[in-house]
Amino acid sequence: MELVSKKKLVLVSGRGHEDLAAEVAEALGVKLANIVLSTFANGEIYCRYEETIRGTDVFVFQPHCDPINDTLMEQLIMIDAAKRASAKRITAVCPFYGYARQDRKAEGREPITARLVADMLTAAGADRVVTLDLHTGQIQGFFDMPVDHLTAVTVLSKYLATAVSGPITIVSPDAGGGKLMRRYANRFEEAGIADVELAFIDKRRPKGLHNVALAGELVGSDVTGRSCIIVDDMIDTAGTVANAAALLHERGASEVIIAATHGLMSGAAVERLMGCPVSEVVLTNTLPIPPEKRFPKLTVLSIAEIVAEAIDAVFEDTSVSELFHGDNF
Repeated sequence: MELVSKKKLVLVSGRGHEDLAAEVAEALGVKLANIVLSTFANGEIYCRYEETIRGTDVFVFQPHCDPINDTLMEQLIMIDAAKRASAKRITAVCPFYGYARQDRKAEGREPITARLVADMLTAAGADRVVTLDLHTGQIQGFFDMPVDHLTAVTVLSKYLATAVSGPITIVSPDAGGGKLMRRYANRFEEAGIADVELAFIDKRRPKGLHNVALAGELVGSDVTGRSCIIVDDMIDTAGTVANAAALLHERGASEVIIAATHGLMSGAAVERLMGCPVSEVVLTNTLPIPPEKRFPKLTVLSIAEIVAEAIDAVFEDTSVSELFHGDNF
């Protein structure tokens, strides 16, 4: 007996960011699978697939957004349910990977929670992970499975190349952003922008304090009369980028733009961004940004197309890195 098997793609979304999931489904040309998700009175999460997924290639879509512990747990439960329903392969699609900043021990007796999340996804039954702009690329090494690391630099740089004029200085808010700055510089040069320079802020974090950063000094080129673009992977409370923007303004920058992939926008982030000397804040929609956190200077770009292309490449067993010309490493 011979049997020619057919692959079937199933895309299912948690409740974390259903709008983005719907965009990705539309870009793929598929419908989101029917699933029942509910929460018991005591906070426990219930999940059940309403259609058979036996032998299918299941993509479980869920960014780890607020409330992060609930959305993370919901994705784990969805993966477990898919595994027990005999899915052939399960891919966890995490546009924002939670706990990524805790990727090492900065002080004694601390956890490495980015590794813990990787272990939980593995234990739940995921065979592969698709994620976007990890805090550090080394987090891929926490997994004993393939990780497709996407980047929003292509989307952000394309927009910024048309939004900024004159000489440009790309600025990292800390010394660790050199690789990210170079990616943006390469994209601008490909777009025909010749005068692009790099600089970074000497940032210090007081020991033992979280979400507190002090902008020390600007290191690199003179920014007088130049358009400065502060690039980072995420904006949480916005203290770091707001301080960096103020410093660049003091140093004579003609305009300052902030660009980041993930907009967590926690605490007083909106007030800080509205009050700092920037002309525009550009984010992507990896995380939901509710109406109360939107303001006139904010621009939100969609990453649905690149996530859909990556899912399609994984499903068809073709190269993901070629979609980003190697910039996703």
